[in-house]
Amino acid sequence: MNNRPIGIFDSGVGGLSVWRELIKTLPNESVIYYADTANCPYGPKSQSEIICIVDKVVRFLLSKNVKLIVVACNTATAAAIDYLRSTYPVPFIGMEPAVKPAALNSKTKSIAVLATEGTFNGKLYLETSQRFASDVDLHIKIGDKLVDIVEKNKINEAETEIHLRELMAPLIQKNIDHLVLGCTHYPFLTDVLKKVLPENVNIIDPAPAVVKQTAKILSDTNLQNSLNEKPEYEFYSSGDSRVLKSFVLKITNKEFSVKSI
Repeated sequence: MNNRPIGIFDSGVGGLSVWRELIKTLPNESVIYYADTANCPYGPKSQSEIICIVDKVVRFLLSKNVKLIVVACNTATAAAIDYLRSTYPVPFIGMEPAVKPAALNSKTKSIAVLATEGTFNGKLYLETSQRFASDVDLHIKIGDKLVDIVEKNKINEAETEIHLRELMAPLIQKNIDHLVLGCTHYPFLTDVLKKVLPENVNIIDPAPAVVKQTAKILSDTNLQNSLNEKPEYEFYSSGDSRVLKSFVLKITNKEFSVKSI
């Protein structure tokens, strides 16, 4: 059982920000990545829509005999993680905006979360912010158009920097010193965000914490791959596979085939 792959999915390429951390931290593990490009973005969809969509994704991953599933999407986690955990027997690792470390380490006592509407409306975000951010000023910003910018690979275009300057301006005025990235697409915008934000603002990518939790669950459930074999990486897309293929190439400097389903 231990040499079975890990499943990971997102509405598109955003979850690759978690995937790249996963393969770096857990180099023995084979991984199957699913980009649900046909249904991207998840952010504006209702909870019932998202549950229906991700249910199909999970059933596909389970058909590939995965031993654990990482829901590498904050919106899908907010909408469906409880349903998935109560429905299927494998462990599920979800995304959670890293409000706690931002609040604990803030010197200005002013922090911000950049996320989708679906994430902000989720129970998980509300519980986390109430629990850990009671003694700081917590500002929220919906990442309007950002998922689309990443999916269309327009990260380094001049219009993207202009758009991010407009989005960040109100937060900069609030004297934030931590920006929590509450969507897995957003870490791909980190270099542009660094241009836009003051130097004292720490940008928090949730991927390392999620992968640390994945490693813990693998250990706790005795699901670690104990074989010294080269890991296998598979990629699937429900829509146009070209962007996914280009992002994987950019991350790994290797060509991987992406199967459209």
